[in-house]
Amino acid sequence: MEDDAPVIYGLEFQARALTPQTAETDAIRFLVGTQSLRYDNQIHIIDFDDENNIINKNVLLHQVGEIWHISTSPADKGVLATCYNKTSDTKVMTCAAVWRMPKELESGSHESPDDSSSNTQTLELLCHLDNTAHGNMACVMWEPMGDGKKIISLADNNILLWDLQESSAKAVLSSSTTLEGKGQLKFTSGRWSPHHNCTQIATANDTTVRGWDTRSMRQIYCIENAHGQLVRDLDFNPNKQYYLASCGDDCKVKFWDTRNVTEPVKTLEEHSHWVWNVRYNHSHDQLILTGSSDSRVILSNMVSISSEPFGHMVDDDELSDQEDQHQEEKIKEPLQDSVIATYEEHEDSVYAVEWSSADPWLFASLSYDGRLVINRVPRALKYHILL
Repeated sequence: MEDDAPVIYGLEFQARALTPQTAETDAIRFLVGTQSLRYDNQIHIIDFDDENNIINKNVLLHQVGEIWHISTSPADKGVLATCYNKTSDTKVMTCAAVWRMPKELESGSHESPDDSSSNTQTLELLCHLDNTAHGNMACVMWEPMGDGKKIISLADNNILLWDLQESSAKAVLSSSTTLEGKGQLKFTSGRWSPHHNCTQIATANDTTVRGWDTRSMRQIYCIENAHGQLVRDLDFNPNKQYYLASCGDDCKVKFWDTRNVTEPVKTLEEHSHWVWNVRYNHSHDQLILTGSSDSRVILSNMVSISSEPFGHMVDDDELSDQEDQHQEEKIKEPLQDSVIATYEEHEDSVYAVEWSSADPWLFASLSYDGRLVINRVPRALKYHILL
């Protein structure tokens, strides 16, 4: 089989929630949450066997409702959080809860049973994130470098910081803040920065991107009209501490330096419809993934604003004088930004793209019709980056 060929897995339900299993760094593993109105919803644990190019899956029941967002603990392979719809007295609320998967499914290296449909297991509820006073939950973010005990949830116009206690069986609200202003303010998404000792988060509401200090819960920067329409998603560059990517309904992806937010550092305009998702590669921050309701996934090489804009430095001792001069000229010249590949395996809106936590060259994308596609960075580019 061709090394770069995509691997496709179809769920029988619609889906929009996807996450890598963050704490699993050996096996390639993603979790997908379904959105079914008529049946019990499910979390599919997708293990990708890289050597044989096949997918093994296990299904967990998520009986409380349609899954809108899913995230996994950075410290405990068995723990995850979901945001889901719950109907009570004809009112629909989006709630959030922390769950544990069955012990035998925690690790990604297990052999999958041939017939996994017959032994569907259920998630164990650890605790609810009580949002009765705060409104609908948009997303849950784990502290990236933490012990899995700190999470932030965004509910309508509130930022809520929770401490998980007693092996995550209890969530205590430790601090919160409210977005003030005119109209019905609602957060659409947020991202916890891996920099500054994990004391900062960024949030999106309407067309605005804001930075917050989690210690004081005060706003530290604000990018008004970051996009012409709704901002859908954010991601921090894992290797450059002030760099943030945003995307939205104006079909654009923008890159910001949060120290000077008057202008984006770069703008990508490759999609023809709303951009739902933007993700930096964890190891090679020039690689940017985006997914859009134009049904496409685009992999871009944003090398000019990456942590290695001039390529790898070569050791001086290895070069002759002539080469030396040539090398110096080459080093001064930043590499060019470009679209590496456009992936067209989806036929419906792509609501999520995620890099694997275990393999930096592998990523998954999910479209609303329940199609999950696993792709690899083209080999030629991989070797170009590595060599």
